[in-house]
Amino acid sequence: MAFCTEEEQTEDYLFKIVLIGDSAVGKSNLLARFARDEFYPNSKSTIGVEFQTQKMDIDGKEIKAQIWDTAGQERFRAVTSAYYRGAVGALLVYDISRRQTFDSIGRWLNELHTHSDMNVVTILIGNKSDLKDAREVKTEEGKALAEAQGLFFMETSALDSSNVTAAFRTVVKEIYNILSRKVILCQEKKADTASLGNGKAVVLQDDASQGADANPNKAGCCSS
Repeated sequence: MAFCTEEEQTEDYLFKIVLIGDSAVGKSNLLARFARDEFYPNSKSTIGVEFQTQKMDIDGKEIKAQIWDTAGQERFRAVTSAYYRGAVGALLVYDISRRQTFDSIGRWLNELHTHSDMNVVTILIGNKSDLKDAREVKTEEGKALAEAQGLFFMETSALDSSNVTAAFRTVVKEIYNILSRKVILCQEKKADTASLGNGKAVVLQDDASQGADANPNKAGCCSS
């Protein structure tokens, strides 16, 4: 549920997206590959929070994705509510060659839902798909978990760039689609109430079922 505001009808948008998952699953390299087309084979976890802002064109609109990386904090379970605050999208990452990182997905989902809106657009990422010989988590397992949790799903490789841009773009485009539907509803509600002569904000509740039949792995509607 959200208020319809003039800001939601501007030409440009800024979406906060968070990267979450166990340490050393490749979150920082996914961000480096997407934002700068770089990869660091010997990268080490750093303490703190880092973010990059990347511009994308969606349906002719300039979208700025502000992507936050936990940068090592997950080792100490110190990811706080401030990290999640304002997030409208999330990439939940595990390493296909380390089953324990896949087993942690439930905990990360609980933390995401505890500290942010339940309807954050989320994609489950099986990273390091280049490590075929070391695979411990089957693609079908990732797909099944994503379907059960209502998430998008994709396997990626920050090393060879496979699906990295597609993963980020999937999240940003879905956020934009949800926001666009909400803006249209805002405009319709304003038109319907114009005859009443009051200029108060209209409270909306986006229908989480819109478009769900077209994509069974789609996340719920964002209501920020």
